[in-house]
Amino acid sequence: MDKFNKLASALLAGAAVLALAGTAPGTAWAAGKIVISNWDGYMPADMLERFTAETGIEAELAVHATNEEIMGKVVAGKGKGYDVLFVSSPFVEALKNLGLVAALDHALLPNLKNLYPEAMQLAYDPGNTVSVPYAWGTTGLCYRGDLIDAPTSWNDLLQPADDVSGKTTMLATERWLMLPAQKALGFSVNTTDPAEMEQVKEVLSATKDTLLAYDDTTFYSRLVSGEAVLVEAWDGWCNYGIAEDPNIGFVVPEEGSDLWVDTMVILGSSENKEAAHAFIDYILDPEVHTWVVENILYKVPNQAAMEAIDPSLVETFPNLGMTSEELFAGEELVDLGEAGPMYTQIATEIAAQ
Repeated sequence: MDKFNKLASALLAGAAVLALAGTAPGTAWAAGKIVISNWDGYMPADMLERFTAETGIEAELAVHATNEEIMGKVVAGKGKGYDVLFVSSPFVEALKNLGLVAALDHALLPNLKNLYPEAMQLAYDPGNTVSVPYAWGTTGLCYRGDLIDAPTSWNDLLQPADDVSGKTTMLATERWLMLPAQKALGFSVNTTDPAEMEQVKEVLSATKDTLLAYDDTTFYSRLVSGEAVLVEAWDGWCNYGIAEDPNIGFVVPEEGSDLWVDTMVILGSSENKEAAHAFIDYILDPEVHTWVVENILYKVPNQAAMEAIDPSLVETFPNLGMTSEELFAGEELVDLGEAGPMYTQIATEIAAQ
């Protein structure tokens, strides 16, 4: 537990501020509904309505903007007010080591059988003891194929050509801000080596002057408008750009990338654990999870669901056709433990330049 003390302290330090920004929806929780916190737009709009119609279980959606935001609220309230959280894989480890998540009862999750075998042995939670993967994918370069040649390397972003400079964006979230430089330098996306991270910082510092912006949310719109021609992007989010302009493409650079996983966990404080299990199992139904893919344009780790999607969807959005083997060529993101503050410090210093 000692290795997670710094993480816990950091979360607790920000928890009071985040709690003031928005309290947990305790009324719904007290009334017996399950309360689910997810990113905005990351499930079909009428998902909970359909879930209630099918199961009779009432559900309320609370929206969080970032992993850090929901972690702060959960730590501040020791999880009270929420039943199911959608969080990225490194935060599963943090929640588990902080004693805030419940062990899953696989007997209540018969639809686990629909997952790819690889999705049952993910590094952050082998055997899915406390989490179930919801969506997965990788990070790469999203670009305007009618305006520039297809990129092949992270260095096309980090050291852009003169006609591309000033028309690029990078992701601002710490792990993904570091990723292009880490992979270009041949380092792990999970490196905790201070010397390696100093090199990463030097590369990112040099790149900053060439950027249009750090952008986690509107980068695909910048591509559509032509304000940007090359951006670092999550594969699913790049699909939002492709939906508006077929000249937009997505590529994983030759140096490789990550395997990110967004997951569902049940909080240990939940008084509605059986209903929470029912919600997760509902998501894993192949018909439902296929419906998720069609709505959010992200790949899901549900083999039965992916095999059921309309082939024309893959024709339009080619990265939806990536196989699990191709995804696992990327590195799984895991919790950084005591090295987490080092990443935060580097991101802070780059932002201040």
